[in-house]
Amino acid sequence: MSLPDPATLEICAARALEAAQRAGATQAESSVATSRALTVNVRQGEVESVEFQKDRSLTLTVYFGHRMGSASTADLSDAGITATVAAACDIARAAGEDVCLGLAEASQMAQAPAGGFADLSLVHPWALTPDKATDLACAAEAAAFAADSRVTQSEGAGADTREGLSVYANSHGFVGHRRSTDHSLSCSVIAKAGEKMQNGSYYSSARDASALLSPQTIGTEAGRRAAARLGAHSLSTRSAAVLLTPEVARGLIGQFLSGISGGALYRKASFLLDKIGTPVFAPHVHIHQRPHLKGAAGSAWFDGEGVAAQERTLIDAGQLTGYLLGSYAARRLKMQSTGNASGAFNIVVAPGDLDHDQLRRQMHTGLVVTGLMGQGVNMVTGDYSRGAEGFWVENGEIVHPVEEVTIAGNLSEMFRSLRAVGSDVDTRGLVRCGSLLLAPMTVAGS
Repeated sequence: MSLPDPATLEICAARALEAAQRAGATQAESSVATSRALTVNVRQGEVESVEFQKDRSLTLTVYFGHRMGSASTADLSDAGITATVAAACDIARAAGEDVCLGLAEASQMAQAPAGGFADLSLVHPWALTPDKATDLACAAEAAAFAADSRVTQSEGAGADTREGLSVYANSHGFVGHRRSTDHSLSCSVIAKAGEKMQNGSYYSSARDASALLSPQTIGTEAGRRAAARLGAHSLSTRSAAVLLTPEVARGLIGQFLSGISGGALYRKASFLLDKIGTPVFAPHVHIHQRPHLKGAAGSAWFDGEGVAAQERTLIDAGQLTGYLLGSYAARRLKMQSTGNASGAFNIVVAPGDLDHDQLRRQMHTGLVVTGLMGQGVNMVTGDYSRGAEGFWVENGEIVHPVEEVTIAGNLSEMFRSLRAVGSDVDTRGLVRCGSLLLAPMTVAGS
């Protein structure tokens, strides 16, 4: 079953706004969303689950001066909308005042050209059936078993397709919609040698199913990773250079994004507070926001408040040039919204000239980190301590797999002493980043 036309959701959003204004709201905003999905998981060649999902919701936020109330419903009938408006208004009337509450400034609303916003190539429906999804997942799992004889168990393989449509409207007169698709294939298996076991996983995701890696490629990589982990052991505590793979590196960049996000800043809970215009990263580092990349995971023309999403440079030659702010945080900080009420859009870390293998050889001796565990990050001080696994490297070559170690440092120092960014950019997520070679950190083991 296809999703409704955007005009249908726009009518629901408009009805909610009109009812809110009749009830006395000075401002209001409404989001209406619907989605559908199919997820199939297999394990050991057998179907484990088939899940069909279809959701819809309306969320209304009203403002009575500087008092706010919000309510949601899955009932888009007249009665459902009326009840939701009444609930939101009741909450607002009872709420305390906050002078920073309210819609984003009308002057910042995204303005579509005469022909509408340009196509960002986000919509590529996939006519995936449960049988076809099962075949793809089983093929990935079979490839994993074939990759190495020591791969003997599966944690599961899956195929997933999703399509979503949302409309945002507010009492400034802004109305905009987003439609997108997301598809993925994944596989996770276990390799065994004697009594020792290790897992390995891999996945592919894309807006367009034709861009997905083959199930054979996904399964083979999952199996290779599991087998490569066999024989892992800890290290004695030492100071060592650390090379993060792209999958792990984007998490470190995520810590930076958290540190420049409005909520952490106005609560004074970020080590990057008041750092605009100062060196935050090494001078060779450049980080950009690119919200208009075609087919990318984080592409959009406007944020969750209707503010235009902006092409921006966040780090220029190591220096921080700005924050990520929605309207509320901006007012708390006496600044303007940067169009990031929904978070960041497509963060691109400018790549260097060397790929992962070349960076490993440049590192010469150190730890390649392929996975992190735990939440040992203090965003106020920047202190960083995470459980890690990966491979120990000597003379530029992998010596043995590593587990049960902790890497520790401080984010400020880690960013400023970042030695190199790899050319092996992972484009599967919101953050597009290659491997990151870090200066020596404390590697604590047994």
